[in-house]
Amino acid sequence: MGIKILLLIAFFAVTVGVGLYCRKNTANVGDFVLGGRNVGPWMTAFAYGTSYFSAVIFVGYAGQFGWAYGVSSTWIGIGNAVIGSLLAWVVLGRRTRIMTKHFDSATMPDFFAKRYCCPWIRIAVAVIIFIFLVPYSASVYKGLSGLFSMAFGIDFTYCMIGMAVLTAVYVIAGGYMAAAINDMIQGTIMLIGIAAVVIVMLNQQGGLTGAMIGMSQFTAASAPEMKGAYASFFGPDPLGLLSVVILTSLGTWGLPQMVHKFYTIKSEAAIKTGTIVSTVFALIVAGGSYFHGAFGRLFVEAAPDGSIAFDDIVPAMIQNSLPDLLIGVVVILVLSASMSTLSSLVIASSSTFTLDFLKPVFVKNMDNSSQVKIIRGLCGVFVLISVMIALNPNNLITSLMSLSWGTLSGCFLGPFVWGLFWKKSTKMGAWASLVTGLGINMANFFTGYTTSIHAGAVSMIVSLLIVPAVSLITPKLPKQFVEEAFSCYDAEVMVAHKMALTEDEDR
Repeated sequence: MGIKILLLIAFFAVTVGVGLYCRKNTANVGDFVLGGRNVGPWMTAFAYGTSYFSAVIFVGYAGQFGWAYGVSSTWIGIGNAVIGSLLAWVVLGRRTRIMTKHFDSATMPDFFAKRYCCPWIRIAVAVIIFIFLVPYSASVYKGLSGLFSMAFGIDFTYCMIGMAVLTAVYVIAGGYMAAAINDMIQGTIMLIGIAAVVIVMLNQQGGLTGAMIGMSQFTAASAPEMKGAYASFFGPDPLGLLSVVILTSLGTWGLPQMVHKFYTIKSEAAIKTGTIVSTVFALIVAGGSYFHGAFGRLFVEAAPDGSIAFDDIVPAMIQNSLPDLLIGVVVILVLSASMSTLSSLVIASSSTFTLDFLKPVFVKNMDNSSQVKIIRGLCGVFVLISVMIALNPNNLITSLMSLSWGTLSGCFLGPFVWGLFWKKSTKMGAWASLVTGLGINMANFFTGYTTSIHAGAVSMIVSLLIVPAVSLITPKLPKQFVEEAFSCYDAEVMVAHKMALTEDEDR
């Protein structure tokens, strides 16, 4: 216990210290929200990865989907690395950086308003972001507090309150740059911790072969005819697995707190480095988390009635398989993952609500200093609301996160991607995506027709399809405006060289 407490104190001291150090560089909105658009590739890549993966992944998703799909749940982590990181950087990175700089946009609502020439869409998007990032934040607090309760024997309510205060302190003090520096530190801890957890878990089960043999002994209730389904390549439910891959991988392309990282990167050249670092990080952290959770059945038994508390699977695995020192490392690992995600959510939500709702609707002449003060105040409000939702014991981690991811990406994925690549996308196409994304997820939330995961995955696909479909039959944006907007991609770049061959010398 002493070692765990010392590790915790050291982590808290570094986190708060970074926040206070960065406070002097948060005088204006650009510095507080974007880090002055001067964040290097390694820091941006780690910020992207640590915002992507939190206690929700390591505790909630890894436990529930590892139980449901067995070893095949590792595909979720691979999908996160390839689709959610590699392709996201390759497809969106450069264009997002250039066009948001062209429009001088600091937030997704502002980008939509300027790209689609529609001030009202700014307000709608800002409200949706503020509302639906709250359950995501709440899910992170639940995952984090559950692990803390296991490691320290402290009531999860006090754990959540403590984490909320810590998050608020360093984000309010240092803004995006403080979050980015802490992400770099926390991401390093995550890489080391995940590797250690997987190695120790496998060794306890007799290595990879022993663990796979153990998983092959279980029969899936959904596919009783499949022998060894939980140790198979695609598991007992390939379609359900695909839905999770889509939700957790493609969903990042439309999440404001994720694409926001591309706004802040220092230069186009830095995107190449960021792509590689981000992908490797995702492969280790996400792949390792889901691979670890896949063996939950070897450590945890279902209740006599067949029920299982999914949020308790990974904490139980850790408690039953790791020595105290490594448990302390895992607690810091999950704390690192969660704090970085929370800081990203808090900044994205509070900044969009201030700049894209309060300012245009209520205080049009809000000066820079007032904007920063209000953003800081809303950071605290956002954290408070998240904790209040997380205190409800009936809310599952995965349900909260799936609702958030599905709704946000179901609304924004199509307008954002098509807005970057297609000149003919229109504001009515963007509005259609907002309406259908919100409609599908809210209708399912109130009717319970299917899982929030399936509803979210469907709404994302619909978003990508409905934007071009509606854009083709609705009034186009002014041609001159569109051509001028897309001309930002064609700017000439002067390349330095030591020697140039003439035509004759080249022969």
